[in-house]
Amino acid sequence: MKPIAILGGTFDPIHNAHLRVAWEAAEFLDAQVRLMPVNTPPHRPAPKASAPQRVRLLEAALAGQDHLVLDTRELRRAGPSYTVDTLRELRAETSATQSLILLLGADAFAGLTTWHEWRALFELAHIVVLTRPGHATPLPPELAAEIAQRQTMTVQVLRESARGKVYNLPVTPLEISASAVRALLATGREPRWLVPEVLLADAQLLAPYRG
Repeated sequence: MKPIAILGGTFDPIHNAHLRVAWEAAEFLDAQVRLMPVNTPPHRPAPKASAPQRVRLLEAALAGQDHLVLDTRELRRAGPSYTVDTLRELRAETSATQSLILLLGADAFAGLTTWHEWRALFELAHIVVLTRPGHATPLPPELAAEIAQRQTMTVQVLRESARGKVYNLPVTPLEISASAVRALLATGREPRWLVPEVLLADAQLLAPYRG
């Protein structure tokens, strides 16, 4: 069975940096990557676009390929979108030997100790940290101690076991942020080359962000 990897976020809106790192992870890990929009993010303001609007953006951006798929389970669940709850759902739906992988950016990983039931994440999935070459993100001592015996240098370990390992995956750095895309749209400019062309082809898709 291919590993199942999840990449969460507000995707407000989805942009090319999201898609690029997800694609690289899918190819390198030989995994199905599920892009999972959050309903109520615990650590940041609520998204500007509604859940249905963000789903339409993701559906358009992911059309025509089969490496990346949309998973809307967090949008169907009330309350804060805690990753530990999502992983428990996925683990209940799969076999005990299915490899589950949580994809996290380096900055998000460095803040892992602030997450709800953060230690339980390692009992449910592997964590693959998406790193930028030449950039090191310091880890708090508590997290560094937790992962000391979990780190692996071999991607095969992630495929052959179900959970509990940490792997650093260098990805292509694209300096794109959703906030920058929203700012461009709010002032009437076009974020060409920052978002998939298909989103620019349909005026309704990015309408929630236009001033």
